[in-house]
Amino acid sequence: MAITSSAPPTTATYPTKPRTAVVAAVIALVLIGLNLRAGITGASALLHDLQQVLGYGPLVASLIPSIPTLCFAVAGAATSWLTGKLGVEKAILLSLGMLAGGLLLRGIPTTGMLVAGTVVGMSGLAVCNVSMPSFIREHFAARTSLMTAVYTVTMTSGATVMAIAVVPLSQALGSPSAGLGTIGVLALSAFLGFLPVTLHAHRNTARKTAGHISPWPLLRTKTGRLLTGIFTLQALLAYALLSWFPYMLTTMGLSAADSALMFGVMQLVSVPAGMVLIALGSRPRMLRPAVYLATLTMTAGIAALLFLPVSLAIIPAVLLGFGLGIFPLVMVIISRSGRSTAETTALSTLAQSSGYLLATVGPFGMGLLHSATGSWTLPLALLLVIAVVQIVVAHLLSSRRAAGVSATGTGAAGANAAGTDAAGMKE
Repeated sequence: MAITSSAPPTTATYPTKPRTAVVAAVIALVLIGLNLRAGITGASALLHDLQQVLGYGPLVASLIPSIPTLCFAVAGAATSWLTGKLGVEKAILLSLGMLAGGLLLRGIPTTGMLVAGTVVGMSGLAVCNVSMPSFIREHFAARTSLMTAVYTVTMTSGATVMAIAVVPLSQALGSPSAGLGTIGVLALSAFLGFLPVTLHAHRNTARKTAGHISPWPLLRTKTGRLLTGIFTLQALLAYALLSWFPYMLTTMGLSAADSALMFGVMQLVSVPAGMVLIALGSRPRMLRPAVYLATLTMTAGIAALLFLPVSLAIIPAVLLGFGLGIFPLVMVIISRSGRSTAETTALSTLAQSSGYLLATVGPFGMGLLHSATGSWTLPLALLLVIAVVQIVVAHLLSSRRAAGVSATGTGAAGANAAGTDAAGMKE
């Protein structure tokens, strides 16, 4: 066994839901997944064009890719409290409204609206990010691994399609801002699709708002620290690459269309990679090989991007895409950690808010270093070092010696009974 944690909830944990409620929850899950990363990858693919058209300087150019992770940290930190007050469903509905509204604002062709829309939209996305493990635990108690896989695969699929489609779409509309704004129209589908789930939630009000656990005391446990550590490192690497990969290839000599295509390849590879890693990590004694495979592939991809010519960009695109597959594996671990929905939310809040706050350094630092040096060598070298550190933390995460997590209603930390790892995966 690796990190000890409570076993995943069974179907007896909560009352059986009507079939229509289950179907509505599945549809909502898919729609949310399709929209959660599209606004980020779409903006990344258009960064070069947006800067040329709107005329903002290098500081703003470095700031815009950093806003998502900063919002994830700040807004995400309030999610545990928000879900405790409103319930998971109402908090998610509110967040989806903010996401759609913010993305629509970005369609207005000014730098101010681009920044403001990104802040509003990414703040909504942050709350949704942190709430989804608890939503999956509540609505799919006996199928957390399967539904986390569905969620992350659709999320990556939406990101991939948008990364590939947004450049030709913007060219057809005659403006990168117009292309960016269409993503907000798509986000409305997630908001509308989640309404039936929220309307059904009032029948289970007692369960939805049962309690609140402060996430911060969980940082005193080894499990809390390791979950935060692995989430921080994967987020830093992921958002540095998601923010700058196509721009990087363009400045290295590829056309904007080819750079967007390579970006799409990276995203596309991460879809089956996540499925493979979840399937592998769910098998007895295979969590460690799964995290090794993901972290080593990420390291190899960064090294390839650093040392290979840009004409061979397909190689790092494939390797990096597989390395990005660690995200769904980490989300499964979080979804199946904790003894209750409140504790799962607390762990998710701790890992994601702290992780994204620290991960903000990635995209912002890469932009500033590139502006200062005129080269991608130093930024990529630093990413390579971070990837090596991720391997070390992944090793500790899957160690038998890692302590468990328990929390009372006040968020006290303690030890759980052994028998499952942090993902609830028996070893």
